[in-house]
This record gives sequence, structure tokens and C-alpha cells, in this order.
Amino acid sequence: MPRAEITDLPCRTTAELDTALDRIASAPKDTGTLTMVVARPAEGERHVLAEGELDLAVGLVGDNWVDRGSKRTQDGSSHPDMQLNVIGQRIIEFLAHGDSDRQALAGDQLHMDLDLSHDNLPPGTRLTIGDPAARGAVIEVTEQPHTGCAKFVSRYGPEAMKFVNGATGRPLRLRGLNAKVVVPGTIRPGDAVVVSRP
Repeated sequence: MPRAEITDLPCRTTAELDTALDRIASAPKDTGTLTMVVARPAEGERHVLAEGELDLAVGLVGDNWVDRGSKRTQDGSSHPDMQLNVIGQRIIEFLAHGDSDRQALAGDQLHMDLDLSHDNLPPGTRLTIGDPAARGAVIEVTEQPHTGCAKFVSRYGPEAMKFVNGATGRPLRLRGLNAKVVVPGTIRPGDAVVVSRP
């Protein structure tokens, strides 16, 4: 998918999201699964990867994190605690109506079937992706909030944005979380994600 395109699928309503909340919030807590790896090589582009390389300096190899910079740093450089955006598979799959191309539009590099809530993954939690003995990687949850932007609204609707950042969605981190690479390695969809809390 060289350039992200918006589909004609309808946006989810708040009522639909409320109905799906129990399933969304019941993701595994201690061992989950990496379900999608998405590189953003340029503005508006998405490459869904069969294999990704996590690097200490650039985050996901082939992604534009380093080049895009951040409004949260004084000099506009990329934020070291925002190398990776991680979103829960259950919420984004629901918002995208099961359409994997539309799911990739979220802009998160890593999609996981895992409970991303603040209670389950406090800052400093480490997530081992794949087998460390086979060059799997480790990432660390950071304190930087991940709340989404206008593009999220354009792709999934204003009700979805309000829901994931509301009183219910924010503690569950339904919009996702920020992380950084602490052990570089190779990751693949289907890899186990093992939680190690601080």
C-alpha cells in the first residue's frame, strides 16, 4: 500500500463502540501477539511489513520517525520517547471494520492484541517481541501520551476520537501508547509479546 487511501466504510458510532467495549477491553494482559507492523516511509504512505527491524537509533527501520520531528521537543527534533506508536488490535480492527488497509491508516507502527491500559502497562514496562534468542526485540513503554490527531478523525470519525480519549478510553489507552526500542531485533506479525513490568 504505497499511499494511504480513505475507504468509503462508515465510521463507528459511540453506541457501537460502547457495545464492543467488553471485547476490546478483554485483550490478554501478560502475553499478547504482534498482529501488524506498519512503516510510514513518507507523509501519507503506509507499508505493511512481513518483517520489521527495530533499531535503537531510528526505531522501525524504513519508518520516518527520525525525519518527521516532534512538537514536543524544543528544537523540533524527533522525540526519543515517541519512537514507536503502539495500538491495540481489537480497537483498530473494530474501527476499520476488519479492513486491514484501513487499519494501517491509523499511523501506528505496531499493532498488538494486548491490554495496553495504564494499569496493565505502566511507564517503564518492557515488552519482549518474539524470541530474544532468535534476535527478537524489546521495547519500553514511555510516559509520553498518545492521543491522536486530525488524521485519526478523518479516517475513523469524531465519535471514535472522543471515545478513545474520553473518560473510558483514556485509562485503557484505546488510542495507543508511545514506546522506545531498548533491545534491537527482528519482529514479525504473529510474534508473542511478553510483558515485564517495572
